[in-house]
Amino acid sequence: MAEVILDNVSKSFGTNTALADVSMTVPDGSFVVLLGPTGAGKTTTLRMVSGLDKPSKGSISIGGRSMAGLTPAQRDVAMVFQQYSLYPHLTVRENLEFPLKSPILRTPKAEIARKVGEVAEILQISHKLDNKATALSGGEMQRVSIGRALVRNPAVYLMDEPLSSLDAKLRSDLRIELKSIQANSGATILYVTHDQVEAMTMATHVGVLDKGRLVQFGTPREIYENPVSIYVASRLGQPRINLVPADVFGGAPEGAATIGLRPEQIMQGEGEESFVERVEHLGDQTQLHLKFKSHDLITVTDAHTALTHGDVVKIQPQNPYYFDATGARIA
Repeated sequence: MAEVILDNVSKSFGTNTALADVSMTVPDGSFVVLLGPTGAGKTTTLRMVSGLDKPSKGSISIGGRSMAGLTPAQRDVAMVFQQYSLYPHLTVRENLEFPLKSPILRTPKAEIARKVGEVAEILQISHKLDNKATALSGGEMQRVSIGRALVRNPAVYLMDEPLSSLDAKLRSDLRIELKSIQANSGATILYVTHDQVEAMTMATHVGVLDKGRLVQFGTPREIYENPVSIYVASRLGQPRINLVPADVFGGAPEGAATIGLRPEQIMQGEGEESFVERVEHLGDQTQLHLKFKSHDLITVTDAHTALTHGDVVKIQPQNPYYFDATGARIA
């Protein structure tokens, strides 16, 4: 596997800047997730690394080797796209075997059979190996598409929202499997998603992109606990962070325009009165939807709480975040 380094990489399409001065190191053997909404520059970054697009400015290296002038085939990367791309006239087995039969890899037949069997079992498609790709459901096609990358042993895996077309149960299963594969094999994975659950559960590092700029890079815990802005704070956390005027509780530092409170940062039992608007029981926890001085807040409480609509709860902030008028974090 290999370290990936982006050094001041920019990409423009005409007058539109898709990526602006992105510098980032994907450590060897890491699982890096690029997080952000549509249009943030996530897929553009993958396409730069894969060689499908060329940077307008800056450089990219993989394993210490510059990628300048190298085609996708010369970069030793395996890419999984958001929309599955299979050879429809081939069976599942033949689709999985295809990359291993390339003249570059020259994989022995016994090794091909072993790798295909292992990957098919992981992806729960062993019983579909002899089916034509056109006979599969959309979710099965995407699993085969993921499998075509997994059977190889490239320097870097590039994955563009590969789980988005799967149902919730399979998506959860494959999150665990992908993370297990990465941890056991030492694979380097650069993974794109807008799903914060995938970022929190799979990543060793998260890069948050906003309008083509990398605004924060760190471990999932660092991003969650120490966001640099309202934008970053809103990318992770379920329920989402509560954002209300900074003076609503009093004691805000100079220059603060907004106070940010994650549900666990709202302490109950002391402080000022709020009113319970709605109670949502979610098994291991209960979410309280509160009305506080005309502002809506969400916090969590004991799973077996007896609170109900109209009850009064005293609350106060604990270690909140403060942001200025531009949305930047105030220390």
